[in-house]
Amino acid sequence: MNKSLRLAPITPANVEMAIAVKVRPDQEHFVSPVVKSLAEAYVQPQVAWPRLILDGDRPVGFLMAFLDIDWDGKGVDFRSGLWRLNVIPEAQGQGVGRFAVRAVAAEVRRRGGGQMYVTWEPGEGGPENFYRKLGFQLTGEESGGQRVGMLDLTELDLH
Repeated sequence: MNKSLRLAPITPANVEMAIAVKVRPDQEHFVSPVVKSLAEAYVQPQVAWPRLILDGDRPVGFLMAFLDIDWDGKGVDFRSGLWRLNVIPEAQGQGVGRFAVRAVAAEVRRRGGGQMYVTWEPGEGGPENFYRKLGFQLTGEESGGQRVGMLDLTELDLH
C-alpha cells in the first residue's frame, strides 16, 4: 500500500479539490458524486465524516463515513461504516480503496465500534467484489435497493 496516502478533513481550502474527484463514467451509477456527499454531510454533520484522500498533496479520492447512524429509524440499531467511496480512475487498483476502508475501520474502532457496514449498488462492474475481498460479508439486508455488507472489526489487523 502507498505509504504517502492520508486523509484530510474537508475545508474551504480543499473543497474544490474534493468536488473535482470523479470516478470513471461507467462507474457513475454506482456512487453519488462528491458534491452530493458534501451536501448530505452539511445537513447531517452529527453522523457524516467526509474526508479527502490525498497521495502526498494530490487528491486521489474521497470517502464519507457514517458514524452511529440510527439505521432502523427507531433509535434501536445504531451503525457505523463507509457511506461513499470515490477514487479517481488513475488511482484505482493502487491501494486507495483499501486505505480508505482501513481508515474508516480505524475510526469506527477508535469510537468503540466492533462492526463496520457498507452498502453497494449491485451490478456488473460494481464494487461488490472489492468489498467482499476485504472481508465484508453480506447481511442479507437491503438499504434503498443496495446490498448491505458487514465487516467484523474485532479481529481485523489494521496495521
